[in-house]
Amino acid sequence: MKRFAMKIAYDGSKFYGWQIQIQSPTVQECVEKALSSIAKEKVSVIGAGRTDTGVHALAQVAHFDYPSIMKTEQMLLALRTKLPPEIQVYEINEVAPDFHARYDAKERMYEYIITLHQTPFNYNYKSYFMRKRIEVERFQACIPYFIGEHDFTSFAKPSPKVSNYLCNIHDMSVDKIDDDIVVVITANRFLHNMVRRMVGAMVAVSHKGLNPDVIKTWIDSKKHSQRNYATAPANGLYLKGVVY
Repeated sequence: MKRFAMKIAYDGSKFYGWQIQIQSPTVQECVEKALSSIAKEKVSVIGAGRTDTGVHALAQVAHFDYPSIMKTEQMLLALRTKLPPEIQVYEINEVAPDFHARYDAKERMYEYIITLHQTPFNYNYKSYFMRKRIEVERFQACIPYFIGEHDFTSFAKPSPKVSNYLCNIHDMSVDKIDDDIVVVITANRFLHNMVRRMVGAMVAVSHKGLNPDVIKTWIDSKKHSQRNYATAPANGLYLKGVVY
């Protein structure tokens, strides 16, 4: 039995997130079924990040143990024939027996895309904030208050499985690219709904003309329930990369 790591991209529009749950389908479920079909036995897959319903991935990483002596190139080709077009596996590599896609990750990068002009073609892939004043300069002014290690309780959905809400945001950028506002955030870890709430907070600062230092006030409050800003929609969020 050898351990392998794969790099996966997926369109999350039709999935109930990455992780297997009561609701179906999920990305993890589809990948496990495909691998199990090839291996002729149950194969479990562990992902680096548990993306939510409707969230996309450009470079999710997952590991699995595989019983066959099949070469990685053969495994990749076989797997591609078993997966729906919304899931694409880019590469498969053999890794150390103790490699763990989730716990060995040092950084994760998420990208959030806001479109200033919604069309029928970007509806599922870019968020659109109708009648909201979206100004890139005001978004950028919020960045210094997010950078560094903070308790992000105020920007996370509560969970009994989470022992602490400390996250260290290493880097963050906001740029206007054509008709899009692109937010990129790199951190050691992310909490449930964290990026979407951060984007929602920046939208509130921009639209309401608030002083950007209100971000610090919201962080310091450490309250899960926030009425000051909304959680941004899932369709604009992408897991962009994982660093080991």
